Amino acid sequence: MPFPVTHPALVRALTEREYHEPTAVQSAVLEAAANDRDLLVSAQTGSGKTVAYGLALASTLLGDAEDMGQAAEPLALIVAPTRELAQQVHRELAWLYAKAGARVVSCVGGMDIRRERRLLSDGAHIVVGTPGRLRDHIEKGHFDTTHMKAVVLDEADEMLDLGFREDLEFILEQMPDDRRTLLFSATMPKPIAMLARKFQKDSLRIDVSSGAESHADIEYRAIRLAPNEVEHGVVNVLRFIDARAAIVFCHTRDSVRHLHANLSERGFSVVALSGELSQSDRNHALQALRDGRARVCVATDVAARGIDLPGLDLVIHAELPSDRDTLLHRSGRTGRAGRKGLCVVLVPYPRRRKAEMLFSAARVDVTWGAAPSADEIRALDQKRMLEDPVLTEEFSEEDIGLGRALLADRPPEDVAAALVRLYRSRLPAPEELIDAGNDRPQQRDRYEPRDRGSRPERDQQRGPRDDQDRGFQRPDRDAGGPRDFGEGVWFRMNVGRAQNADPRWLLPLICRVGHVTKKDVGAIRISDAETRFAISAEMAAKFAGAVRRSGDEEVRIEPAGAEGGMSGSGPKTKSGKPYRAEKSYQQTKRLEAITTGGEKRADAPRVEARPKFKPKPQQATPAATPAPANAPVKPKKKKKPKFLPE
Repeated sequence: MPFPVTHPALVRALTEREYHEPTAVQSAVLEAAANDRDLLVSAQTGSGKTVAYGLALASTLLGDAEDMGQAAEPLALIVAPTRELAQQVHRELAWLYAKAGARVVSCVGGMDIRRERRLLSDGAHIVVGTPGRLRDHIEKGHFDTTHMKAVVLDEADEMLDLGFREDLEFILEQMPDDRRTLLFSATMPKPIAMLARKFQKDSLRIDVSSGAESHADIEYRAIRLAPNEVEHGVVNVLRFIDARAAIVFCHTRDSVRHLHANLSERGFSVVALSGELSQSDRNHALQALRDGRARVCVATDVAARGIDLPGLDLVIHAELPSDRDTLLHRSGRTGRAGRKGLCVVLVPYPRRRKAEMLFSAARVDVTWGAAPSADEIRALDQKRMLEDPVLTEEFSEEDIGLGRALLADRPPEDVAAALVRLYRSRLPAPEELIDAGNDRPQQRDRYEPRDRGSRPERDQQRGPRDDQDRGFQRPDRDAGGPRDFGEGVWFRMNVGRAQNADPRWLLPLICRVGHVTKKDVGAIRISDAETRFAISAEMAAKFAGAVRRSGDEEVRIEPAGAEGGMSGSGPKTKSGKPYRAEKSYQQTKRLEAITTGGEKRADAPRVEARPKFKPKPQQATPAATPAPANAPVKPKKKKKPKFLPE
């Protein structure tokens, strides 16, 4: 469908840029019902909103005139949440209004405010900027707002999330009452609706995503994995999906620094974006992604808002988004302007229910699966190597001559093996992951109501209350198994009552080290020197493999045999001597940190420090003898003042 009728100057600019068909939001703002009205538009990120409100402003700024005329006081103001988005809007409007002779000026934080003042004093038709910098210019009187015909709030929901509500209200209050107010937002929460009711008049509500699938150009995949293998999952996803550019999202700056360091050590060309970076560092990181010198960007939600990276094919959620809006904003970095994109969400299996509720709220179709294994990645590397342009393109005479020289000294197998080794040396090594997916026993969702039936039917199904017929014995005071099951495999741990062992913190330790849930753990039996516990037969093999890979020297877990009773001799040390139950204070604190994951817990065992030296008993001081009644009283000496009054 061709573009609707608009100003001839803008039509020529669109034709030069090869814009032949409008997007959904561009068609909606150009309809007759939206002409010269306030607009409240909801459209997903990357749907062409910048060109949309640029076209919508044409009737207000140009009217029937052929061009904009002499630049004087600004006629339109565009407010964007971040520097990168404001600069992107400036570039888009500059070429869109170039044929109309418009002068577009950007005013963003982090740039030279004196240079911006000179540009404004020379005259401008359209001003694009961030809320804080625009407020500074208005307060200092660098441009007059009385001639404003239109104001556009781009990504209004992000500006409210970033705390710009006061700045936005100040800017809108300085505008004339008869101006047009266009509000564009990817989501439409309650604060946006309140802002629209306060500053818009008879606005037209446009929702181009209603009735349609969110982010239709983005393919969503959810990957199941163990909670402590998220970083390994990121490595394997980046190796399996050969994207030109990818962005990995984390919640905090510390998570960004940690993941950035790990990916750099593994050989990825990666940059980081977080709030602690200066504007110069942000520009260098984004330019490295645009130039291809870096292929992976690790960023926080706030730092990545408003950036537009061409060729961004992959978005990875290393940490689960907090809500649907965060999910849509993150995923909207890819699949922009009709391009296809891929979004991968890493879901630790204890949080699968939350992830499903998140996808349902966002109305996206998700394909669930396991993380790519190391064998799958190696097989894919072999296929990619055989299709590499290095082998398919024509060779020069120099290359053929050097190849013949190599074959003269070495057999062809050695030359081919050296080529394979050279190819693999450029690729980061994949990680071995434990599959936490389809072969896990089916468990009832805790949010799903259970069909309990009538009381007689339950009594008949339950049978006699005989603890011996239920597999494991009922846990006693020292046991702590959350459930009983018929068959299981027993393991033992070198932690007992001497280390204040308690099922309340032993159970999380077992689940974390062995990549199981509490439903897979049976009875826990604690003695003075060790603890024995049972793992379900379905998960015993995976538990043993995860324990072997943990390599923890403080807490050792090993199979304990078929029976669950305590052995009389107890565990042995490497030298063959009996295991000592006593541990030093430092070892006990180390054990507490391991079991609690480095966090203070109310139910964690309390470890008291032993004093290194016994305090010496204090000697009683002799009582002072009272002075005789007729003893002369010595007068007190008056202190000389340090400073004499002037």
